[in-house]
Amino acid sequence: MSNEGFSQYLEPVVSLSEQAAHAILEIYNTDFDVEHKKDNTPLTKADMAAHRIIVDGLKKLTPEVPVLSEESAAIPFEQRQQWSRYWLVDPLDGTREFIKRNGEFTVNIALIDENYPVLGVIYVPVTGVCYYAAEGKGAYKIDENKQRQSINSRSIDLQQLVVAGSRSHFNDRLTPVFADLPDYELIPMGSSLKSCLVAEGKADIYPRLGPTSEWDTGAAQAIVEAAGGRLTNLNIERLPYNTKSSLLNPEFIVIGDESFDWGKYFKPLFQQP
Repeated sequence: MSNEGFSQYLEPVVSLSEQAAHAILEIYNTDFDVEHKKDNTPLTKADMAAHRIIVDGLKKLTPEVPVLSEESAAIPFEQRQQWSRYWLVDPLDGTREFIKRNGEFTVNIALIDENYPVLGVIYVPVTGVCYYAAEGKGAYKIDENKQRQSINSRSIDLQQLVVAGSRSHFNDRLTPVFADLPDYELIPMGSSLKSCLVAEGKADIYPRLGPTSEWDTGAAQAIVEAAGGRLTNLNIERLPYNTKSSLLNPEFIVIGDESFDWGKYFKPLFQQP
């Protein structure tokens, strides 16, 4: 399929993400219950409501394309490895932020083709902001006023370095990484919004040390790459998808200016056993 072919899905997928966001907000505004999965991660009715809307919608949009969602991830690798193209979904990215009611959670939908994301949509239910991109078509943001604008990552200025950091998963291992750099501003943020800050040129880097899954990064990677940045492992290699039985990501970083040598700062971490 051509790049034009991928972009034809943007409008219906943005619409699907908005529908899921409305369902999430209906539950967000109630006294909802919190359950826990086997891995002790939280789960709410909002996760499942968004999951059903998105999966049903994608199956109608592209009946021939499989869907892998966080809430239906128990698909054997023997089956998944046959997929050359599939939808990768996180119906509610940032469930912990949802529970805290701080608004920093998103709906993430990505299209993976030959192991790499070629389309991504990230919708912010509380604000109505939407980030989206398709390979070869650039990256865009729809703001709170429904105004669309093209977004691009920015060139790095070490005297004005901005780091996006996880609000719920701070890691002390990052301290020595930035020790040799000038002072920097840290923006704490939840969910995939950290990657969006890099994509729209409001942050230079988002490092994530610790466990994440492929549905956490698929949509973000499509948007960041279309905006001129990169989402890589600590060895500055592009993240692939659906290449192994585990759906866990390696530790990764999101960078806005790919010409800057971040590898030398992260190499010691990468070499740790």
